[in-house]
Amino acid sequence: MGRTLEFFFDVGSPASYLAWTQLPALAAQTDARLLWRPMLLGGVFQATGNASPATVPAKGAYVFRDLARFADRYGVPLRRNPFFPINTLVLMRAATGYVMHQPERLQTYLAAVFDALWVQGLNLGDPMVVGRVLAGVGLDADQVLSWCSDAHVKAQLKSTTDEAVRRGVFGAPTCFVGDEMFFGQDRLDFIRAALQTAQA
Repeated sequence: MGRTLEFFFDVGSPASYLAWTQLPALAAQTDARLLWRPMLLGGVFQATGNASPATVPAKGAYVFRDLARFADRYGVPLRRNPFFPINTLVLMRAATGYVMHQPERLQTYLAAVFDALWVQGLNLGDPMVVGRVLAGVGLDADQVLSWCSDAHVKAQLKSTTDEAVRRGVFGAPTCFVGDEMFFGQDRLDFIRAALQTAQA
């Protein structure tokens, strides 16, 4: 695959947000192609028997404190969303729609959604809030809604999620450099090393 970095993610994961803030620069620095692979984390959990750290209160509290340390290191804002966890099916279908149909606007969408979830702490389980967030950055909420009910978009999200599970993914974010898998946003040094040694 050469210098290719695959990023399997779900916007409902704060660790995915932190990885998203860092991976484009890392890919550019290593002359790697970054592939955006939106998946449904709930589907991954169901298939693998995994669960969010939030299901264990002590672990959930610790994990978020640890994520805050990384946010400080990266110099990016992070706020614990009071509505977490939320069902991200619509949000990830929308991300898939952008990958499939308007890839040039994917980063505008991700920036708006990640900011709404992990900086502003908004309830993106509420369609009205989602609509306001999209309109606020000039995205067409009606177009997004049409993708969310489109059979091809639904099938693509399911296919990507199934592929992730087949390849050993159990949580988000998960990156691949070739066949080498890296789970979590705290493995950037290993990802960089793998990209630097990958055959161009």
